[in-house]
Amino acid sequence: MAAAPTLVEAHPCFGGVQEVWEHRSEATGTPMRYGLFTPPQPGPRPALWFLSGLTCTEQNVITKGGLQRDAARLGLTLVCPDTSPRGANVPGEGDRWDLGLGASYYIDATRAPWSAHYRMERWLIEELPAVLAAHHPRVDLSRQSITGHSMGGHGALVLALRHPGRFRSVSAIAPICNPSESPWGEHAFTELLGDDRALWAAHDATALVRAGAKAPPLFIDQGDADPFLESQLRPERLRAACEEAGQLLTLRVWPGYDHGYYFVATVAADHVEHAAAALRAQG
Repeated sequence: MAAAPTLVEAHPCFGGVQEVWEHRSEATGTPMRYGLFTPPQPGPRPALWFLSGLTCTEQNVITKGGLQRDAARLGLTLVCPDTSPRGANVPGEGDRWDLGLGASYYIDATRAPWSAHYRMERWLIEELPAVLAAHHPRVDLSRQSITGHSMGGHGALVLALRHPGRFRSVSAIAPICNPSESPWGEHAFTELLGDDRALWAAHDATALVRAGAKAPPLFIDQGDADPFLESQLRPERLRAACEEAGQLLTLRVWPGYDHGYYFVATVAADHVEHAAAALRAQG
């Protein structure tokens, strides 16, 4: 059995408690941290996962996102994982802000040297849920939803599409919607997966929808003053794919809003509500 996680910090928050934990991951071969908010209500509570974006750790959303207030009101736990392995010392992982440390794209790399440690999908889908089940009984893993921002929005969409039935709802804030046809994604996927674009498509929400993958109705918020909107995020491509495939999608465009955490904090309550509604509706 894997070693028990270690408590790094804990703070009272909206009647519940915001913690950060660390455990030794077999998937990544490194220590991995995750934020965990538990609301004041008793008993096992449904889980909303929040995947953060490029350059972030688990700290960004738990200190700037403000999701705890509505999670406490609605009785949800929040699971906020780190965005990449730390301490692996993979050659080149610190050379660029858009690949490597804080920039894993939530996939399992297949290309050396990344493949030795950058196994984030395995960590998120298999290992971290097992840690939660074994050591955090207040997290009800029979009821899970997922959301995320930017690279984390990409991760939320792709993990929901790749693992049907795992998450009862999926949403995203300013996500990378078509990474195999954006500069960030093209560079990262080449490094992490190699040159086979079929492998890229398996980690691209737009390509997955076009190939027939299904998920609960998608809910996306996007600012129209986001400097990355046209070059990197490209939600219109996902919208077109959803229309062609019959995948339900609500895409809200917010005039004047950019890519940062002021926007995340503005729309965060709606994403917690979206998750809570789905979790309530299904038991």
